[in-house]
Amino acid sequence: MVLLNSNDIKVRMEKALDALKKDLSSLRVGRASSTMLDTINVNAYGSIMPLNQISTISVPESRLLLVSVWDNSLVAITEKSIRESPLGLNPMVEGNVIRLSIPPLSEDRRIEITKIASKYSENAKIAVRNIRRDIIENIRKLQKNSEISEDQKHKDEAIVQEITDEIIKTIDLILSNKEKEILEN
Repeated sequence: MVLLNSNDIKVRMEKALDALKKDLSSLRVGRASSTMLDTINVNAYGSIMPLNQISTISVPESRLLLVSVWDNSLVAITEKSIRESPLGLNPMVEGNVIRLSIPPLSEDRRIEITKIASKYSENAKIAVRNIRRDIIENIRKLQKNSEISEDQKHKDEAIVQEITDEIIKTIDLILSNKEKEILEN
């Protein structure tokens, strides 16, 4: 008899939640956050590197980011990478420090960002549903091979669906909170 491990299912599905939180933290909401630069990569030393691996990022004020590039030869490349990113930031170089002033968001930009947040949450839901589908297929295979009974199959499927519903509800709550944060600033 094979038992369903609900903790294992939750752990797998919560990875989709963690990815969603990371994606949402990179969205600009009118306040400076060092995580909003996590998506920026720089062509440094012959390879593509995340910005936070060639510099220190600090937030001295609520609308200001400072990027202190460790190697002076990478300042221009870093500035170009930030300027060309979809964040819409205008970097100002002062020696090896790049100042990023975070302007207030326009209403149109806020709506655009909420659409991006919705897309991220939909991707997380798809990941959770794919995990559910895989687990249910395995349960049905076990029942077909007579390793579990029909009743056990129904119980296991109900447990998987319950966990899925719980995670989906959490995704919706996270999205709702992020949308409020985006629209109220």
